[in-house]
Amino acid sequence: MSDIKLELRNLVKVFSNRPEPALTLLNQGLSKAEVQQRTGLSIGLAGVSAHFKKGEISCVMGLSGSGKSTLIRHINRLIDPTSGEVLLDGQNLLALDLEQLRQVRRHQISMVFQSFALLPQLTVFDNVAFGLQVRGEDKAQTREQVMHWLATVGLEKEAQRYPDELSGGMRQRVGLARALATDAEVLLMDEAFSALDPLTRYELQTQLQQLQANLGKTIIFVTHDVQEAFRLGHHILMLRDGQVEQAGTPQGLLDTPASDYVAQFVQRAQLPT
Repeated sequence: MSDIKLELRNLVKVFSNRPEPALTLLNQGLSKAEVQQRTGLSIGLAGVSAHFKKGEISCVMGLSGSGKSTLIRHINRLIDPTSGEVLLDGQNLLALDLEQLRQVRRHQISMVFQSFALLPQLTVFDNVAFGLQVRGEDKAQTREQVMHWLATVGLEKEAQRYPDELSGGMRQRVGLARALATDAEVLLMDEAFSALDPLTRYELQTQLQQLQANLGKTIIFVTHDVQEAFRLGHHILMLRDGQVEQAGTPQGLLDTPASDYVAQFVQRAQLPT
């Protein structure tokens, strides 16, 4: 039985209704910059292949514009690729119809955003319950699940408050509880802690590590912070200009960087003790 939970195969994203000229040039081996210069088209991904193991935290790193957020949004098809495949447990998600895709999003993949993405008109309880209510879960079971996850993230006493009454760290905990409440096996986190102060950020990193160790979720965590990636990640995927620059363990990136770009990125990083 394979230990690969997610696999990306040669993902290309050209932001255009007529991507063929760019695809042709990319297939000829031209870089993202060269293709953009020749065609005037915006290239989000230029042939990304990667895999993510079950029960691990994988961190996707890179500078702004490297394709991190574009990549993670391909996993749950918030963005569809121009070409390539996204496999979840061996199933090609691009072959799913709209209803099948909805079921994947409701049951198998959850997402936590940098901007919290809470519904301001709903209480903390109702925000966490939202995904379960959309699925049509039993009310009593929903309440039990919501209160369990609010207690897990330390917010059970805030259930009837509204998002604008909470601190940034508390709001991000609500977002995390909402994602966990659906019991999805895969959790996508797009720079989820980057807007928080350093102390709150560290506390949430610790909580995420504990949750992952207890629950065995497969977590894809996007960050531009190398120290955060090295603290959280079992596996690192380093992107540059819409392509994979290097993939491996934090120790591997430190010991044998594949390029000057990687070496400069990780030079000040320290492995957690």
